[in-house]
Amino acid sequence: MPTVVLLTFTGLGLGALYFLVASGLSLIFGLMDVLNFAHGALLSVGAYGTWWAATGHLPGAGSGGFGFALAVLFGTAVGTAAAVLLELAVIRPLYTRPREQILATVGVGLAVPALLSAIWGSDARPFPGPRALTGTVGLLGAEVPFNRLVLIGAALLVLGALRLFLGRTRHGLVVRAGVEDRAMVTALGIDVRKAFTLVFALGGAAAALGGALGGLYFGSVDPEQGTSLLIFAFVVVVTGGMGSLTGAALASLAVGLVQQFANYYTTAGLGDLAVVVLLAALLLVRPRGLTGRLA
Repeated sequence: MPTVVLLTFTGLGLGALYFLVASGLSLIFGLMDVLNFAHGALLSVGAYGTWWAATGHLPGAGSGGFGFALAVLFGTAVGTAAAVLLELAVIRPLYTRPREQILATVGVGLAVPALLSAIWGSDARPFPGPRALTGTVGLLGAEVPFNRLVLIGAALLVLGALRLFLGRTRHGLVVRAGVEDRAMVTALGIDVRKAFTLVFALGGAAAALGGALGGLYFGSVDPEQGTSLLIFAFVVVVTGGMGSLTGAALASLAVGLVQQFANYYTTAGLGDLAVVVLLAALLLVRPRGLTGRLA
């Protein structure tokens, strides 16, 4: 029983990390019809921004207590700024040219890890998390790493915030209206471009937060971390239904749990294969994924 509990919370923590990455992908694709292959690079930027700040380079930040919270905030802010720059410099000029858009984001997704490797090296760097988050907490007879619970809480907050943004705020309504009829919204004097940039900023912030907290899960950061997680994020988005936040949340849980249980009860590494089998089986039954709408 303790093993099952531990695997469950570990899988939920991994699923929460997948959701933080996949939520931005789902949001950007669902509202803007943009497949952003540079999304994993935003996670890496957030991870390295947090690592850089937590290792004492940012005044006031550090690896303990309030200092670590400040480091996470810094890493998330850097990732958000990178997302805005990506939208303004790369995506916006290519909104009507989807093929060039995909090629450009693939190029950025390859260039950023190479740049990080050139600056800090390609080897993994130990992630300086606070001592309180490196301990365990007793749950149902198992000692569960506390950082798994932090990831789950962060994912729930992001899900609630994004749903609130889309359904209850003026900017969220403007974005949804702009997707349906951009010409009409523009004729009303509303600058849809600013709303789309905001969507990219939110997606980048979620990915960067995933990178900032992902260091706690893995215990280290490396330049290719975002690229590897992006693969599973795409699996989550397709499984949940393209453009559905709720579907992405449910799929993240399923992927994380299947991966953890398969890796433990079979040969290590078969969890990845189990995830692919799960995706294939689901798409045979529900070609549009679990949902297929932005909700």
